[in-house]
Amino acid sequence: MSPNAEGRSATAPSDEAGENPLLRLRGISKSFGPVRALTDVDLDILAGKVTALAGDNGAGKSVLIKCIAGIHAPTSGEMWWDGRHVHIESPRDAAALGIETVYQDLALCDNLDIVENMFLGRERTRRAALDQESMEHSALDTLKSLAVTSVKSIRQPVASLSGGQRQSVAIAKAVLWNSKLVIMDEPTAALGVAQTAMVLQLVRRLADRGVAVLIVSHNMNDVFEVADRIAVLHLGRMVAVRPIEELDRQIVVDLMTTGQSTRVAQPRPSRE
Repeated sequence: MSPNAEGRSATAPSDEAGENPLLRLRGISKSFGPVRALTDVDLDILAGKVTALAGDNGAGKSVLIKCIAGIHAPTSGEMWWDGRHVHIESPRDAAALGIETVYQDLALCDNLDIVENMFLGRERTRRAALDQESMEHSALDTLKSLAVTSVKSIRQPVASLSGGQRQSVAIAKAVLWNSKLVIMDEPTAALGVAQTAMVLQLVRRLADRGVAVLIVSHNMNDVFEVADRIAVLHLGRMVAVRPIEELDRQIVVDLMTTGQSTRVAQPRPSRE
Protein backbone atom coordinates (compact mmCIF):
# COMPACT_ATOMS: atom_id res chain seq x y z
CA MET A 1 0.00 0.00 0.00
CA SER A 2 1.40 3.38 -0.95
CA PRO A 3 1.73 6.26 1.54
CA ASN A 4 -1.68 7.78 2.06
CA ALA A 5 -3.71 9.86 4.45
CA GLU A 6 -6.51 7.30 4.68
CA GLY A 7 -9.05 10.10 4.73
CA ARG A 8 -7.59 11.73 7.84
CA SER A 9 -7.97 15.49 7.96
CA ALA A 10 -5.89 16.05 11.11
CA THR A 11 -2.35 17.23 10.57
CA ALA A 12 0.63 16.82 12.84
CA PRO A 13 1.12 19.75 15.24
CA SER A 14 4.32 21.77 15.12
CA ASP A 15 7.02 21.12 17.69
CA GLU A 16 7.71 23.28 20.73
CA ALA A 17 10.01 25.57 18.76
CA GLY A 18 7.20 26.26 16.28
CA GLU A 19 8.91 24.34 13.48
CA ASN A 20 6.97 21.87 11.36
CA PRO A 21 9.02 18.67 11.10
CA LEU A 22 9.47 17.00 7.75
CA LEU A 23 8.95 13.62 9.44
CA ARG A 24 7.14 13.13 12.74
CA LEU A 25 7.08 9.80 14.57
CA ARG A 26 4.70 9.27 17.47
CA GLY A 27 4.45 6.16 19.63
CA ILE A 28 6.41 3.94 17.24
CA SER A 29 6.76 0.42 18.64
CA LYS A 30 8.12 -2.69 16.97
CA SER A 31 8.03 -6.26 18.19
CA PHE A 32 9.53 -9.39 16.70
CA GLY A 33 7.45 -12.10 18.31
CA PRO A 34 7.95 -11.77 22.08
CA VAL A 35 10.91 -9.40 21.65
CA ARG A 36 10.11 -5.67 21.90
CA ALA A 37 12.73 -3.78 19.87
CA LEU A 38 11.13 -0.30 20.07
CA THR A 39 8.69 1.09 22.61
CA ASP A 40 6.64 4.27 22.07
CA VAL A 41 9.36 6.16 20.19
CA ASP A 42 8.71 9.84 19.44
CA LEU A 43 11.01 11.70 17.06
CA ASP A 44 10.82 14.82 14.87
CA ILE A 45 13.20 15.14 11.92
CA LEU A 46 13.64 18.65 10.57
CA ALA A 47 14.51 19.76 7.05
CA GLY A 48 17.93 21.35 6.77
CA LYS A 49 19.14 19.79 10.02
CA VAL A 50 21.41 16.85 10.83
CA THR A 51 19.86 14.62 13.49
CA ALA A 52 22.23 12.05 14.95
CA LEU A 53 20.72 8.83 16.30
CA ALA A 54 22.85 7.44 19.12
CA GLY A 55 22.50 4.36 21.28
CA ASP A 56 24.38 1.34 22.55
CA ASN A 57 24.37 -1.96 20.66
CA GLY A 58 20.86 -3.39 20.71
CA ALA A 59 19.24 -0.04 21.55
CA GLY A 60 17.01 -0.18 18.46
CA LYS A 61 18.77 2.21 16.09
CA SER A 62 18.78 -0.12 13.09
CA VAL A 63 15.18 -1.16 13.69
CA LEU A 64 14.05 2.48 13.84
CA ILE A 65 15.73 3.53 10.60
CA LYS A 66 14.37 0.40 8.89
CA CYS A 67 10.86 1.37 10.02
CA ILE A 68 11.36 4.78 8.43
CA ALA A 69 12.86 3.21 5.29
CA GLY A 70 9.92 0.83 4.85
CA ILE A 71 11.80 -2.39 5.56
CA HIS A 72 10.01 -3.04 8.85
CA ALA A 73 6.37 -2.13 9.46
CA PRO A 74 5.87 -0.70 12.98
CA THR A 75 3.74 -2.81 15.28
CA SER A 76 2.01 0.38 16.43
CA GLY A 77 2.41 4.14 16.22
CA GLU A 78 1.92 6.84 13.61
CA MET A 79 4.01 8.78 11.12
CA TRP A 80 3.44 12.16 9.48
CA TRP A 81 5.33 13.31 6.41
CA ASP A 82 5.29 17.05 5.77
CA GLY A 83 2.16 17.30 7.95
CA ARG A 84 0.33 14.43 6.24
CA HIS A 85 -0.45 11.14 7.94
CA VAL A 86 1.28 8.31 6.05
CA HIS A 87 1.96 4.59 6.14
CA ILE A 88 5.39 3.50 4.89
CA GLU A 89 5.08 -0.18 4.12
CA SER A 90 7.93 -0.73 1.66
CA PRO A 91 11.14 0.91 0.43
CA ARG A 92 9.15 1.94 -2.65
CA ASP A 93 6.77 3.88 -0.41
CA ALA A 94 9.71 5.58 1.29
CA ALA A 95 11.33 6.48 -2.02
CA ALA A 96 8.05 7.91 -3.31
CA LEU A 97 8.03 10.33 -0.38
CA GLY A 98 11.67 11.30 -0.87
CA ILE A 99 13.36 9.08 1.73
CA GLU A 100 16.63 7.46 0.68
CA THR A 101 18.84 5.31 2.90
CA VAL A 102 22.60 4.78 2.64
CA TYR A 103 23.40 1.59 4.54
CA GLN A 104 26.78 0.70 5.96
CA ASP A 105 27.49 -1.78 3.16
CA LEU A 106 26.63 1.00 0.63
CA ALA A 107 24.99 -1.50 -1.78
CA LEU A 108 27.35 -0.50 -4.59
CA CYS A 109 28.43 -2.91 -7.35
CA ASP A 110 32.21 -3.04 -7.73
CA ASN A 111 32.00 -4.25 -11.35
CA LEU A 112 29.97 -1.20 -12.44
CA ASP A 113 31.17 2.37 -12.91
CA ILE A 114 29.90 5.41 -11.00
CA VAL A 115 27.13 6.32 -13.46
CA GLU A 116 25.91 2.73 -13.68
CA ASN A 117 25.77 2.50 -9.89
CA MET A 118 23.94 5.79 -9.45
CA PHE A 119 21.23 4.74 -11.92
CA LEU A 120 21.14 1.03 -11.06
CA GLY A 121 17.52 -0.11 -11.28
CA ARG A 122 16.40 3.34 -12.45
CA GLU A 123 18.13 3.53 -15.81
CA ARG A 124 16.97 6.14 -18.31
CA THR A 125 16.10 5.04 -21.79
CA ARG A 126 15.58 6.80 -25.09
CA ARG A 127 14.18 5.05 -28.15
CA ALA A 128 14.50 1.64 -26.44
CA ALA A 129 18.20 2.21 -25.66
CA LEU A 130 20.00 3.41 -22.55
CA ASP A 131 20.32 7.19 -22.53
CA GLN A 132 23.95 7.27 -21.49
CA GLU A 133 24.40 10.99 -22.16
CA SER A 134 21.49 12.01 -19.96
CA MET A 135 22.63 9.75 -17.11
CA GLU A 136 26.22 11.00 -17.35
CA HIS A 137 25.11 14.65 -17.22
CA SER A 138 22.83 14.07 -14.22
CA ALA A 139 25.48 12.08 -12.34
CA LEU A 140 28.13 14.72 -13.00
CA ASP A 141 25.82 17.59 -12.04
CA THR A 142 24.89 15.86 -8.77
CA LEU A 143 28.52 15.20 -7.84
CA LYS A 144 29.45 18.79 -8.67
CA SER A 145 26.54 20.20 -6.67
CA LEU A 146 27.85 18.33 -3.62
CA ALA A 147 31.43 19.46 -4.33
CA VAL A 148 32.58 15.86 -4.80
CA THR A 149 35.75 16.50 -6.78
CA SER A 150 37.97 13.60 -5.70
CA VAL A 151 36.84 11.12 -8.37
CA LYS A 152 38.83 11.17 -11.59
CA SER A 153 36.02 10.13 -13.89
CA ILE A 154 32.34 9.30 -13.52
CA ARG A 155 33.08 6.26 -15.67
CA GLN A 156 35.70 4.74 -13.38
CA PRO A 157 34.75 1.44 -11.75
CA VAL A 158 33.56 1.67 -8.16
CA ALA A 159 36.09 -1.04 -7.29
CA SER A 160 38.86 1.53 -7.92
CA LEU A 161 37.49 4.07 -5.42
CA SER A 162 38.70 4.70 -1.89
CA GLY A 163 36.35 4.23 1.07
CA GLY A 164 35.60 7.94 1.25
CA GLN A 165 34.95 8.16 -2.47
CA ARG A 166 32.61 5.15 -2.33
CA GLN A 167 30.67 6.77 0.51
CA SER A 168 30.45 10.01 -1.49
CA VAL A 169 29.07 8.15 -4.51
CA ALA A 170 26.50 6.36 -2.33
CA ILE A 171 25.35 9.69 -0.86
CA ALA A 172 25.25 11.33 -4.30
CA LYS A 173 23.16 8.39 -5.54
CA ALA A 174 20.63 9.10 -2.79
CA VAL A 175 20.56 12.82 -3.57
CA LEU A 176 20.15 12.20 -7.31
CA TRP A 177 16.52 11.15 -6.78
CA ASN A 178 15.41 14.48 -5.28
CA SER A 179 15.42 13.05 -1.77
CA LYS A 180 14.15 15.18 1.09
CA LEU A 181 15.43 12.90 3.86
CA VAL A 182 18.70 10.98 3.64
CA ILE A 183 19.35 8.33 6.29
CA MET A 184 22.98 7.25 6.77
CA ASP A 185 24.05 4.20 8.75
CA GLU A 186 27.61 4.59 10.13
CA PRO A 187 28.84 6.64 7.13
CA THR A 188 32.39 7.07 8.50
CA ALA A 189 32.96 3.51 9.72
CA ALA A 190 36.40 2.18 8.72
CA LEU A 191 37.42 5.48 7.09
CA GLY A 192 40.68 7.30 7.68
CA VAL A 193 40.93 10.83 9.07
CA ALA A 194 40.98 12.62 5.70
CA GLN A 195 38.19 10.46 4.25
CA THR A 196 36.05 10.97 7.36
CA ALA A 197 36.45 14.74 7.09
CA MET A 198 35.39 14.59 3.43
CA VAL A 199 32.23 12.62 4.23
CA LEU A 200 31.28 14.85 7.18
CA GLN A 201 31.65 17.93 4.97
CA LEU A 202 29.34 16.26 2.47
CA VAL A 203 26.77 15.62 5.20
CA ARG A 204 26.81 19.30 6.16
CA ARG A 205 26.39 20.32 2.52
CA LEU A 206 23.26 18.19 2.31
CA ALA A 207 21.76 19.95 5.33
CA ASP A 208 22.77 23.36 3.98
CA ARG A 209 20.77 22.52 0.83
CA GLY A 210 17.68 21.98 2.96
CA VAL A 211 17.82 18.18 3.05
CA ALA A 212 16.94 16.47 6.33
CA VAL A 213 19.70 14.09 7.42
CA LEU A 214 19.38 11.27 9.95
CA ILE A 215 22.78 9.81 10.77
CA VAL A 216 23.50 6.73 12.88
CA SER A 217 26.99 6.69 14.36
CA HIS A 218 28.92 5.25 17.29
CA ASN A 219 31.67 7.85 16.77
CA MET A 220 30.95 10.72 19.18
CA ASN A 221 33.65 12.90 17.62
CA ASP A 222 31.87 12.66 14.27
CA VAL A 223 28.46 13.23 15.86
CA PHE A 224 29.54 16.42 17.60
CA GLU A 225 31.32 17.58 14.46
CA VAL A 226 28.30 17.37 12.17
CA ALA A 227 25.01 17.10 14.09
CA ASP A 228 22.53 19.83 14.98
CA ARG A 229 20.56 17.56 17.32
CA ILE A 230 21.12 14.20 18.98
CA ALA A 231 18.41 11.63 19.64
CA VAL A 232 19.39 8.89 22.10
CA LEU A 233 17.82 5.44 22.30
CA HIS A 234 18.18 3.25 25.38
CA LEU A 235 16.76 -0.28 25.38
CA GLY A 236 14.32 0.60 22.61
CA ARG A 237 13.04 3.82 24.17
CA MET A 238 13.81 7.39 23.12
CA VAL A 239 15.30 8.94 26.26
CA ALA A 240 16.42 12.31 24.87
CA VAL A 241 16.24 14.51 21.78
CA ARG A 242 18.28 17.66 22.38
CA PRO A 243 20.11 20.39 20.47
CA ILE A 244 23.85 19.78 20.25
CA GLU A 245 24.48 22.89 22.37
CA GLU A 246 22.83 21.23 25.38
CA LEU A 247 24.99 18.11 25.27
CA ASP A 248 28.53 16.89 25.62
CA ARG A 249 30.08 13.48 25.05
CA GLN A 250 29.75 12.33 28.65
CA ILE A 251 26.06 13.24 28.81
CA VAL A 252 25.40 11.26 25.64
CA VAL A 253 27.32 8.28 27.02
CA ASP A 254 25.28 8.49 30.24
CA LEU A 255 22.03 8.53 28.26
CA MET A 256 23.16 5.64 26.06
CA THR A 257 24.20 3.41 28.96
CA THR A 258 21.71 4.30 31.72
CA GLY A 259 18.91 6.21 30.01
CA GLN A 260 19.46 9.35 32.08
CA SER A 261 22.05 11.95 33.04
CA THR A 262 22.23 14.60 35.75
CA ARG A 263 25.20 16.36 34.17
CA VAL A 264 24.99 19.86 32.72
CA ALA A 265 26.82 20.57 29.49
CA GLN A 266 29.32 23.36 29.26
CA PRO A 267 28.15 26.18 26.94
CA ARG A 268 28.85 25.45 23.30
CA PRO A 269 28.79 27.92 20.41
CA SER A 270 25.72 27.54 18.20
CA ARG A 271 26.04 26.73 14.49
CA GLU A 272 23.25 29.16 13.66
